Amino acid sequence: MTRRARLIIDPIACDGRGLCAELLPELIALDDWGFPVIPAGDVPAGLEREVMAVAHLCPRLALRVERAPRTR
Repeated sequence: MTRRARLIIDPIACDGRGLCAELLPELIALDDWGFPVIPAGDVPAGLEREVMAVAHLCPRLALRVERAPRTR
């Protein structure tokens, strides 16, 4: 069984500090104004632990990880 995860940003809460992109450049880029750009789709399996840490460390709590229901 697997549970897919997605990293979601709340653009209203985010103030563009860029900490998330510094901590996880493999997945998060910054736009011209310093706000994170996250690719659509599931988090790659090898980055799940790092994504959880980045969401937890966001100073504005603008990132969250959503998990899909369990599949067989």
